[in-house]
Amino acid sequence: MGRQKSDDPVIKPFAGPAGGWGSVRSLAEILPRERVPPEAFRELARQNKPEGFACVSCAWPKPADHHPAEFCEEGAKATAWELTSLRTTPEFFAQHSLTELRGWKDYDLEQHGRLTHPLRYDPATDKYVAVAWDEVFADIGAVLRPLDPRSVVFYASGRASLEASYMYGLMARLYGCQNLPDSSNMCHESTSVGLKAAIGVPVGTTQLEDFDHCDAIFFFGQNVGSNAPRMLHDLRACRKRGVEIVTFNPLRERGLERFTDPQNPVEMVTLGETGISTQYHQLRVGSDLAAMTGIAKWLLLWDDAALAAGEAPVLDHAFIAEHTHDFAPFADAVRAADWDEIERETGLSRDALKDAAAVYARSKAVMAIYGMGLTQHVRGVDNVRMVVNLLLLRGNIGRPGAGPTPVRGHSNVQGQRTVGITEKTELVPVGKLGMQYGFKPPSEKGLDTVETCRGIIDGSVRAFVSLGGNFLRAVPETGPMEAAWPNLDLSVQIATKLNRNHLFPGRVSYLLPCLGRIEQDMQATGPQAVSVEDSTSCIHGSRGKASPASPHLLSEPAIVAGIAKQMLPPNPKIDWDAWVGDYSLIRDAIEETYPAIFPDFNRRLFTPGGFWKGNKASERIWQTPSGKAEFFPPAALSATGFGDVQGRYRLMTLRSNDQFNTTIYGYHDRFRGVKGTRDVLFMNEEDMTQAGIVEGQVVALESDAEDGIARRREGLIVTRYAIPKGCLGAYYPEANILIPVEHHAEQSHVPAAKSIPVKIRL
Repeated sequence: MGRQKSDDPVIKPFAGPAGGWGSVRSLAEILPRERVPPEAFRELARQNKPEGFACVSCAWPKPADHHPAEFCEEGAKATAWELTSLRTTPEFFAQHSLTELRGWKDYDLEQHGRLTHPLRYDPATDKYVAVAWDEVFADIGAVLRPLDPRSVVFYASGRASLEASYMYGLMARLYGCQNLPDSSNMCHESTSVGLKAAIGVPVGTTQLEDFDHCDAIFFFGQNVGSNAPRMLHDLRACRKRGVEIVTFNPLRERGLERFTDPQNPVEMVTLGETGISTQYHQLRVGSDLAAMTGIAKWLLLWDDAALAAGEAPVLDHAFIAEHTHDFAPFADAVRAADWDEIERETGLSRDALKDAAAVYARSKAVMAIYGMGLTQHVRGVDNVRMVVNLLLLRGNIGRPGAGPTPVRGHSNVQGQRTVGITEKTELVPVGKLGMQYGFKPPSEKGLDTVETCRGIIDGSVRAFVSLGGNFLRAVPETGPMEAAWPNLDLSVQIATKLNRNHLFPGRVSYLLPCLGRIEQDMQATGPQAVSVEDSTSCIHGSRGKASPASPHLLSEPAIVAGIAKQMLPPNPKIDWDAWVGDYSLIRDAIEETYPAIFPDFNRRLFTPGGFWKGNKASERIWQTPSGKAEFFPPAALSATGFGDVQGRYRLMTLRSNDQFNTTIYGYHDRFRGVKGTRDVLFMNEEDMTQAGIVEGQVVALESDAEDGIARRREGLIVTRYAIPKGCLGAYYPEANILIPVEHHAEQSHVPAAKSIPVKIRL
């Protein structure tokens, strides 16, 4: 099969709702394009259901009381993408060098189909060639054994199962390596740091049933229509019973405006739809801190007035006194904040913030839902802390229908952290692992994603093993990273399809194809099941039944075990082959390491709706140094980390309706009216006039970071869009080339991809 070609670009407004016939047409287009076999339709019926498989895209919960079709448009695309009948064989690589393939677009690479054979890079021909699995493992082990473990990175994508992740982390620590970054480093590490400091747990406190008990929802920086569409069913039900939904987002995302339920025959026939947000505030990029400060300022003002008049207070003073620490410094900082600065930073009026505060003040149970629009800023941790501040003011943590609800992206990125994929030693029971397996685990902090990028660029990282993902495409500093990657002694990529990272080999490079989650995983004791954790800390079993794409594929646990056996000396307490033959033994090992989280793991694996791992903050038990939930006085009103100067814009990176993370399913961002291209720059009309730019003009963006390094993104079609003045939007990951590696969140090191300082060049 040859390269795919996009249509001629068409950019025009889309008037329809999220869901509805647009969603149906999108699925009708992708299924034949992927040439899915008939069994794909059977698998769609099993998606996200008990005894079925967990969707390979987002981590939204899988309900016990499921819909007839428990998949969204994006999830169905992910399933079609994995079950495609298209194949990328050794014959394909015999015809194409890596130098040639680097000229292909990301979509063309992945659209070519599933990888079928293990491959080794041949520098003499600049091509991948097929190789036997035994030779793969022997050679990887031979390269890794003499290296300093501290110079090796074991990266994990958020799609790997709990079983594979546990084995992977254990293998790295047995080797003496704590460098275990994962995709959380690029998205929700700000959540893990911020929530841990504020309430003692690194995850949200709500569960799916909290949607049945809330009376208000506040959204910050999360695009539900593209990134977690199944949530729209819960939001629709909330609106039907009168729940107010207040949204803060720089763009008017269609899923947060209105939704037609594709599973509701009446709505589909009548073209009916449900309005989602009752208030929609388009604030400037990176100004959520200022907006939340303004809301808190109104609440404090009203509370002061109520107390002075002898009326019922607005704040929950009993909760604050019993359960929180440092309220007074927080209140002082909010009172001292200047209204003019708040309005200037947000682009919103104080009356608009008053309207939002009024909803919060009259609501008894409030959920705060947020995504990477909060976490991917220089002050992303501060954003998360400020969400908690708002919730604490009225006791909205630890009661039904209330609490922080971070929306994770990858389907098991939260679960990987639960079972040990982290560079932070304090998050792993290393003492328990040492006793369980008879070794001394490393105790120093390992490298996170940003530190890994630094190490690859400066040469201190010598080898990179990747359990899934497209690391080189997802990280910042694209140019220097691509230039430095060939200096690695070893690059190992475990994957299902070809992506851009695979086109930059190290001195020794392997591309290892694995089974997908939807495919049947047949091992010595029969077909196996795996497990994942969703955004609400519920653990789900997942069982694939589709025919594997190739007889030459191995499962992720089998590949990890194959590397471990060659890289590590024998350990009498670990039988890697037995674990691969029976995944229930891996779950027994996980239960032994984490007995409080995984009691009776195997027995509870397929509990409808999953089993909850527990959350102390939801019980109002605060595992913080003070023993209470911590208020945090905001130190700034902007989360961008840079100032506003003449000619500088705030660029936010975006995902289209036709992609999941770095995976591009097609060239149709339906909700934004863009078809046939991803080379788009969304721009405010007044900014266009002031800059002398017309609709459709092609421009370049340059980094305006104050580090003196040139970064440039060429060939962007300017598109007039409803985005606040001074702000721009462009697609991820193509815009990553503009992000300096040092432009990241303080404390969490999450790349600040939602507020990048740039200039426009005509």
